[in-house]
Amino acid sequence: MKLIIAEKPDQGAKLAAPYSHKKKNGYIEIAPNDVFPRGAYLSWAVGHLCELVPPEEYDPKWKKWSMTTLPIIPEKFNHRVTKSKWKQFNVVKELVHRSEVGEIIIAGDAEREGEAIIRLTLMLARNAKPMKRLWISSLTQNAVMNGFKNLLDEKETRNLYYEAYSRSCADWLVGMNASRAYTLLLQKKGISDVFSTGRVQTPTLALIVKREKEIENFKSEPFWEVIATFNMDGKTYTGKWHKDNDFRLKEEGMAYKIAQFCHEKEAEVHELEKERKEFLPPFLYNLSSLQAEANKRFKFSPQKTLEVAQKLYIKGIISYPRSDSSFVTKEEAAMFPDILQKLSNTESYKAFFPLPVSSILDNKRYVNEKKVTDHYAIIPTEQVVDPAKLSGDEQKIYDLVVRRLLAAHYEKAIFDYTTVHTLVDGRAAFISKGKEQIQAGWRIVIYGKKKEKDDDEQDLPSLHEGEKGIVQDITVKDGKTQPPKRYTEGQLITLMKTAGKHLENEELTKVLNKTEGLGTEATRAGIIGVLKDRQYIAVSKNQVSATDKGKLLIEAIGDSILASPEMTAKWEQRLDEIGDGKASPSVFMEQTKKLTLKLIEDAQDQSEKWDFGQFDLSQFQGKPGAKKKSIIGSKVGKCKKCDGDVVDKSTFYGCTNYQTTKCDFTMSKKILGKTISQKNMKKLLNDEQTDIIKGFKKNDNTFDAKLEWKDGKMNFIFEK
Repeated sequence: MKLIIAEKPDQGAKLAAPYSHKKKNGYIEIAPNDVFPRGAYLSWAVGHLCELVPPEEYDPKWKKWSMTTLPIIPEKFNHRVTKSKWKQFNVVKELVHRSEVGEIIIAGDAEREGEAIIRLTLMLARNAKPMKRLWISSLTQNAVMNGFKNLLDEKETRNLYYEAYSRSCADWLVGMNASRAYTLLLQKKGISDVFSTGRVQTPTLALIVKREKEIENFKSEPFWEVIATFNMDGKTYTGKWHKDNDFRLKEEGMAYKIAQFCHEKEAEVHELEKERKEFLPPFLYNLSSLQAEANKRFKFSPQKTLEVAQKLYIKGIISYPRSDSSFVTKEEAAMFPDILQKLSNTESYKAFFPLPVSSILDNKRYVNEKKVTDHYAIIPTEQVVDPAKLSGDEQKIYDLVVRRLLAAHYEKAIFDYTTVHTLVDGRAAFISKGKEQIQAGWRIVIYGKKKEKDDDEQDLPSLHEGEKGIVQDITVKDGKTQPPKRYTEGQLITLMKTAGKHLENEELTKVLNKTEGLGTEATRAGIIGVLKDRQYIAVSKNQVSATDKGKLLIEAIGDSILASPEMTAKWEQRLDEIGDGKASPSVFMEQTKKLTLKLIEDAQDQSEKWDFGQFDLSQFQGKPGAKKKSIIGSKVGKCKKCDGDVVDKSTFYGCTNYQTTKCDFTMSKKILGKTISQKNMKKLLNDEQTDIIKGFKKNDNTFDAKLEWKDGKMNFIFEK
């Protein structure tokens, strides 16, 4: 008799569904059938049943946080059953040791973590029985039955377990030691908060802080543009003045001189450029691209997209969502005609049929076995449903996945781009740009009939070179240069995936690109969640900003390798080799122990040069480890314009009456590069002067001053 161990209860139910079965307490009993002639037991973990033991279980002296006890390096790593999951562990253990059980089938998700979860559970249950591996990418009845008929030998996936085990132990070493080192050293500076670090979370935070600094240090400058309206024998269009493709003038006077010069002058179409561009349909989704698209379209956080996609996977209507591949094998592609036939009968998609491209079986843009890793792209399964029957969020994600497959069976989109060069009085040069859709192709599936235009594009009339007319109107438009925008959560997922671009070392860049950047498809959403939970970042209106706590940590870490994607690049290269059976886990762990020592030394060296004068350190006071309430939404005083309360809105202070009375009282938390703390804001609202704030920056000057709110204006108060 066989024992099947799944990763989660709902997954277990799907694996038992094709067979006659009875539910028991913590497991399912499958009746004898063609695949299991003697029947089978099926039980499950509840996510991670096991965890690495804390430092004090190796050595009691490691319980107390102290620099003298660092580094914490166990001789051998131990696991224990998670306290809340003992009941289910005991169910699994009892089944493992039943005399009638002769073989165990590992049936966790078909990837590293699924491998590790089940094998660690079996290790703690002291299993000595032979094992096989179920490896499937969807939970449809056909996929489940085929998977059980074609089990792998456990040796074929054992290296994935070594890879996952090495990753978790090494992450524990770096996180445990670096977190304690920075927290303890910062305490010596009077900063009592706890600072967590990690191999992936810290480089990710560093990228966010880097963008925040770019925004803070950005100096907005005014510019002017000259816009002309041309009339060529009744045909009108607009153009923008330029010199050597520079459209912006830094002097207002010069802009008006150009406008005055061009007023009602003769204009001639000097040159016409036409370029036809073809756009192939997009790739099928992997998890990162699905998360990025759902964030862009629906403002879904990456974690929410993953959770919704996981529900659709458990229902058996999409393939495994934690995939890093955008390709399928010929085996999956051979199923597309059946899936598409079923989609054509649904109300939501029948309008897209018949499909312009009947088959993509030989199209390597989608069907490429060499580019399929553990899993193929996220696609709808043969268990097609009409999205109208799903819940709102499930409907949106399922629809994205279906439309990507439909788009792959459509023709390319074709656009003609026209650039008109117009000369006024033979001297002043203007450019006009237009775009014409020649063939909608796949865009009809993804975007509908809507035609998108960029700000500078217009519907141009039919023109020819040498055609003459006049400047019918001319205006001067003013503007200001804008700072870089903060990342959205979807862009952050993409940034983590392409972190190799931030390395100068070409070889390491290749490694990060090969290993898909910072983190994995399965962990990136969780990493962003960790950064939020630890109050290193804040997300407001889908914009990710670094908090003072996040900035302080990255300032402290400085140029240590801990904040660089470089360490992850080297690490992922070695782990990848362990998963392929080409590298030794024990050698990797020895290198990680040496790295841990270096990170502690780096922290100690850097702490001697720390200067946090730019931060309001009062917000980090209090008992170490005490959970601090989020400052976002905190009341700081009474509004200066009405009877409302002024609250902290993350990047600015604003009145709570905005929604009801439209009170527009706001104040940026940044003034000349300095953060105005809640403590100082309270003083301003009470008509008091702030404390001295050091390091205001204006142009190339730096100065210290107090602030005072008087007669509706902010004033600088300088000490004599």
